[in-house]
Amino acid sequence: MLNRLFTLLLTFLIISPSAAQSPKDEIAADARLSGSNHLAYPGPKQQRLTPAPKGYRPFYISHYGRHGSRYLIGQDEYDVPVSILARADSLGKLTPLGRSALERARMLRDEAAGRLGELTPLGAEQHRQIARRMYERFPEVFAGGVTVDAKSTVVIRCILSMENELHELLRLNPELDVRHDASQHDMYYMNLSDPALSAKKAPRRARVAWDEFCARHVSRAALMERLFNDAGYVKYEVDTLDLAARLFKLASNTQSSPLGAETPLYDIFTPDELYAFWLADNASWYIGYGACTLNGGTQPYSQRNLLRNIISQADSCIALERPGATLRFGHETMVLPLVCLLGIDGYGLATGDLESLVGKGWVNYRIFPMGANVQFVFYRRGKDDADVLVKVLLNENEATLPLPSDLAPYYRWSDFKRFYTDKLDAYHSLR
Repeated sequence: MLNRLFTLLLTFLIISPSAAQSPKDEIAADARLSGSNHLAYPGPKQQRLTPAPKGYRPFYISHYGRHGSRYLIGQDEYDVPVSILARADSLGKLTPLGRSALERARMLRDEAAGRLGELTPLGAEQHRQIARRMYERFPEVFAGGVTVDAKSTVVIRCILSMENELHELLRLNPELDVRHDASQHDMYYMNLSDPALSAKKAPRRARVAWDEFCARHVSRAALMERLFNDAGYVKYEVDTLDLAARLFKLASNTQSSPLGAETPLYDIFTPDELYAFWLADNASWYIGYGACTLNGGTQPYSQRNLLRNIISQADSCIALERPGATLRFGHETMVLPLVCLLGIDGYGLATGDLESLVGKGWVNYRIFPMGANVQFVFYRRGKDDADVLVKVLLNENEATLPLPSDLAPYYRWSDFKRFYTDKLDAYHSLR
């Protein structure tokens, strides 16, 4: 008992938001964190998992993961900043730092030519490493010729992320029965399109609140002074907010790019600017995908079909002697609302006060970096044991759920299923 209590305390100290540095300090120490969803997968912070209760062994894993590191998706994300800086350069309006930024932006654009939105080599490696750790942490799940059933959205970066994980699992155990698919047939839960819910994302009150939040925190004047040598030109010829946002996104994604080590753009920003841009992004993602009360707090229900699928698939697999694993591969726009819907680690926070997000631990880069994943690991004492336990890992770190449990981070599957089925049913009845 004492050993278990010590392990739980150690786990809390490793992954508790209250024990972590503030985002401002974290970003000052590592600029890459400011990239929000562009953060390259950092790997798990928690190396030692809490031992299962006596007699329980892992027997099944259910998973939803985001694709790995990618190039930027839109051509304008490369072309527009290059065009703005190139025009200014042709008129002699750039500082030496501005010309350097232009040269690096061109290199990044050229590198991504013909590869928009595609998985980078780093993205492939991230998924091989995730698979390897999953196999090494839970060898019982992947022993012998068990089935690994994998599905992806129909986007190529997600398909290739899936294939890299599966290839690594097969390298570790060639006996696995691997099944993989990517079809519109499964998109109703893999990437639900809900126009009615999406239309509620940004009512005027939410847009005004975010605009006012940004006005309090984000300034681009000093950045423009470092890039341009003519304030008058900037005033009349440059949309400074748009340019700053585009350069910030370009800088954020250099960590996923093969050229990133040679062409970082973080040096054009100060640490305070990086933190301010991240604050704005963090609030924007919360409004769009969290339980923000400014738009009714219902956006996490975009993943209601996914959660029902996770529950129903788990029930089916629990009935099997050796069910293996169910792996799903998609996007951060599924991972983030799923985490909020589940209330993992307090991310089900419901508030309309954007200023309170950081203080309450709602920090987006801890949820959905490139390669982000949620793993549901199931435990039992034997095939006929009705007392099944489940543990949830967020990005391979043990997570908490808003459920009572005397075994946390382990929860009884019966409690999990009842709590979340009731939650989903309540949403359906209110629609």
